[in-house]
Amino acid sequence: MALLRILARAALCLMLVFAVRGAASAEESALRRLDTGDESRGWNAVGRLNMGKHSFCTGALIAPNLVLTAAHCLFDSKSGARLKPEDMEFLAGWRNGRAAAYRGVRRAVAHPEYVYGGSDRLTRVSYDLALLELDQPIRLTSIHPFETDLLPHKGDEVGVVSYAKDRSEAPSLQEVCHVLDQEPKILVLSCKVDFGSSGAPIFSMKDGIARVVSVVSSKADYEGASVALGTTLQEPLATLRAALDAASSPFQKANPALRTIEDGAGSSAKFVKP
Repeated sequence: MALLRILARAALCLMLVFAVRGAASAEESALRRLDTGDESRGWNAVGRLNMGKHSFCTGALIAPNLVLTAAHCLFDSKSGARLKPEDMEFLAGWRNGRAAAYRGVRRAVAHPEYVYGGSDRLTRVSYDLALLELDQPIRLTSIHPFETDLLPHKGDEVGVVSYAKDRSEAPSLQEVCHVLDQEPKILVLSCKVDFGSSGAPIFSMKDGIARVVSVVSSKADYEGASVALGTTLQEPLATLRAALDAASSPFQKANPALRTIEDGAGSSAKFVKP
């Protein structure tokens, strides 16, 4: 098993090398801040997730009462402790001090296979997905939950709407970035992400409709160039929905406060949680 993990890490490093080299020839659009109502029209179902008193992530409404985000957002980054739902707040369409809707969180479910602080980075990214059930559904004409769609393919154009540490007061849209490579449960993307972008929806555009195809998990730095790593949705999202419906849903395999965060030896890619 240890050998398989080493080989998997080596394969990911090689994948990132070719992904970064390929990104140089791809045409990417710049981040565009959505400061006005006109600019943000159609994107108000993306919101800032305030997680406790000192951190935030990005989330997207996929049903009137469900927000999709990254599983690691549910944990305190310093202590590893699981955050309580009552300490979370979803600010739909948050822009310059105001939100289109404010909601608390009733329940929060991380993928059952996700282990915060686990040493196997491939597994962490593969299952870095969470669903938040809001305390009240959002049913406003200005906010339409996003549909989800099938896995995009290598070379496909995608886009991302996210908040980040230096742009926390309004969302930013990158209309065109690319799928550089894909594994069965991981996408390597040229999208620009940073701290706070965790959980941000990756969109495909079909027939003029934005559909969520991935969620930002991490960014990886390789020789000064950055790529984003996204979690695929199909099977993990179905598992999450089932876990949310279950009376006794497992939140994680073990107490994350008791796990040791291990840096993978021999890996030339540096993983950062946005």
